[in-house]
Amino acid sequence: MKKLSVGILGATGIVGQRFIQMLEHHPWFEVTWVAASDRSEGRSYAEAARWRLKTSIPDATAKMKLSAARPEGAPKVIFAALDSAIARELEPQFAEAGCAVISNSSALRMQADVPLVIPEVNGDHIALIDGQSWRNTSKKGFVVTNPNCSAIGLVLALAPLHRAFTLDAVMAVTMQAVSGAGYPGVASLDILANVIPYIASEEEKMQEETQKLLGTLNGSRIDPAVFAMSAQCNRVAVEDGHTESISIRLKKKASAEEIISEWRRFTAEPQRLRLPSAPEQPVIYMEAPDRPQPRFDCDKGNGMATSVGGLRKCGVLDWKFTVLSHNTIRGAAGAALLNAELLKAKAYLE
Repeated sequence: MKKLSVGILGATGIVGQRFIQMLEHHPWFEVTWVAASDRSEGRSYAEAARWRLKTSIPDATAKMKLSAARPEGAPKVIFAALDSAIARELEPQFAEAGCAVISNSSALRMQADVPLVIPEVNGDHIALIDGQSWRNTSKKGFVVTNPNCSAIGLVLALAPLHRAFTLDAVMAVTMQAVSGAGYPGVASLDILANVIPYIASEEEKMQEETQKLLGTLNGSRIDPAVFAMSAQCNRVAVEDGHTESISIRLKKKASAEEIISEWRRFTAEPQRLRLPSAPEQPVIYMEAPDRPQPRFDCDKGNGMATSVGGLRKCGVLDWKFTVLSHNTIRGAAGAALLNAELLKAKAYLE
């Protein structure tokens, strides 16, 4: 099968690097175009990028010249790894030019006609594409987004419980890795031997996005899920992997065995379609009382699975447990890549 040419906006950043790493041997997509800031234009990727991942830069990408961040000359499928302020300006330009923009940015996530998608949870929401103004022109461009890096692991853990028992209230306290702040991230004198109990806009994103993701497609809009939601977000001295302490109240009472059963048997369309990046088991329940832990568990399912553990009674709500997901794989580049695979499977990238 001939691979589909794709481009990466924001290719030199940490998420851009993850895109390049994950696409190196992808069976469906091939990176043929990379773009970053104006100061990088015309330089080779290897020269412009400060590569921070444990694998080497793919040879073909290392030699590529960085293009200007403009749609002229770009392929029709674009993975966007941009700062939100820049994304708000550039992503619509690429969509207007006829590109399928698969975005990791927060800029357009909550726009009413833009799908915010986790394929295992709400793949049907991609139908919002058909109402986008960019789509309804001769060029047929569109934008699809993936969630905030802390919301995605949480929602994967909540979705099977919401379907089976209906959520009434959720409280989430995050311990988020420094890689979530990009490169160079958080200054060492700020984070070493410390916890920073504030990440700008993070709590609002978690709360709004969780309810949109678990909401219901109603024609040309999403009706958000109705439950109380509170998030507190902290930055901790961990390299990769966002850990979250979760408490929930359910409308339909459930036993521990029933909850764990829902997690363990949870699969969805990406698994049925055997999408290349889909984990075989999206949610992995761990029996050990001290797991999951970022050092040992954030790479499960090639970094695409969410690990859950420590289910126990909560003295305030019903149940509490721990969630862990890889923030730059499942929480960023991998999430967008899985969205692209679902879009291709549903013929949106024809």
